Amino acid sequence: MSDSSWAGLRERLLDRYDDFVRRLTRRLGSADLAREAVHETFLRLQRTDPTEPVRNLDAYLFRTAINIAKNRRKVEGRYLTFSEAEALIGIPDDTPDPAQIAEGRSEIAQLIRVLAEMPPRRRAIFEASWGDNVPHATLATTHGVHLRTIQRELELATEHIRRFWKEKDHSQRRES
Repeated sequence: MSDSSWAGLRERLLDRYDDFVRRLTRRLGSADLAREAVHETFLRLQRTDPTEPVRNLDAYLFRTAINIAKNRRKVEGRYLTFSEAEALIGIPDDTPDPAQIAEGRSEIAQLIRVLAEMPPRRRAIFEASWGDNVPHATLATTHGVHLRTIQRELELATEHIRRFWKEKDHSQRRES
C-alpha cells in the first residue's frame, strides 16, 4: 500500500472518529475502551508499513480497533482489580515466624521421643496405621495377630501420646 493510502486511512479515522467511537461503544459496552481502541488504532497506523491495499477502509479500521480492544481486555484480565487487591491486603499472613518454626520442630522431636518409649510392635502398628494409612486388617495379617489386638495397640499408643501432650500442657501452664 502506498503512503498516500495510509495517510488516507489516518484521515478517514480522524474524519469519522465520533462514528467509530459510537459503533465501538455499542459493540464493546464501554466508551472509554472504545476511545482507547481508536487512539491505539491511529498510533498503529503511524507505525505500520503494510504491503497490501485495503479494500474497505471503514471495515479495516473497525476490525483493527476491535482487535486492539480485545487484546487490551485480555491483558487487563490478568491483573487484579482494585477491590481484589484490597481484599488480599486484608488477608493475614499465615506463614509461621521463626519462633513458631522452632516450636514446631521441638514438638516433632518430642513426639519422636514419645514414640520411641513405646514397645516396638505398638510403635510399628501406630506408624503404619497413622502415617501410612495401612488398613487394620492388613496390619493384623502382617503382625500375625487378631484385628482386636491391632485396635487395642492403637488405643494404647494414642493414650500414651495423649498423656504426654497433657503433661506438656500442664508444665507450660505452670511456667506461664
